[in-house]
Amino acid sequence: MSLAIHTLPLGVANVFILQDQGTVLVDCGAPKKIEAFIKQLAAARINPRDIQLIIITHGHWDHIGSAAAIKQLTGAKILMHQKERKWLEELYASPPQGVGVWGRFLAKTMVNLMAPFIHVPSAAVDIGFDADELSLADYGIAGRIVYTPGHTAGSISVLLDSGEAIVGDMAMNSLPMRLSPGLAVFADNLPQLIASWRMLLSRDVQTIYPSHGGPFSPEVMRRAVSGD
Repeated sequence: MSLAIHTLPLGVANVFILQDQGTVLVDCGAPKKIEAFIKQLAAARINPRDIQLIIITHGHWDHIGSAAAIKQLTGAKILMHQKERKWLEELYASPPQGVGVWGRFLAKTMVNLMAPFIHVPSAAVDIGFDADELSLADYGIAGRIVYTPGHTAGSISVLLDSGEAIVGDMAMNSLPMRLSPGLAVFADNLPQLIASWRMLLSRDVQTIYPSHGGPFSPEVMRRAVSGD
């Protein structure tokens, strides 16, 4: 079986299922999306119990919202960066920091208008990632988890040996965040985000998969970080 990447929209963010010798889920979408998740699994002919690992790229609500329900459904272990496991276990709130005028406007709007209506069920994190990278070979996937801080302090990405990079919110490619692909409009540490991109781009990335919007060429990001 060759590697398959399934993109499933769960609310405002995509989640990704990687299938090869094993099956791994990347991110869990917004809250209350378990029924949509089940329907999309059925359409893709994926048995939820085949999912062995859930990788969460970072702790914002649109990436952890359905984690508890998906963990119960699949029986899979949840992996997050050690710095952010409390975001899911203790529901620690960390509002996004806007970059630029539009990013700051969006961040303020989201905090003031949306946050009071978002309720994320807590879930236990089984694996607290705390390294530069971790192979996914034990889960039947030819690739690795890579530490890519900047959007948040504990942001991680998945870099597959075939060249695909699943980057969470390191980049964005959909409204209302961006008109076209480019750097995230939210970043806790912009210089750190740019450094993470330069590291990732040095590793033969062929296609970038953001959580918001469709995949795109890494040349977009090379141009975005070249002048900084």
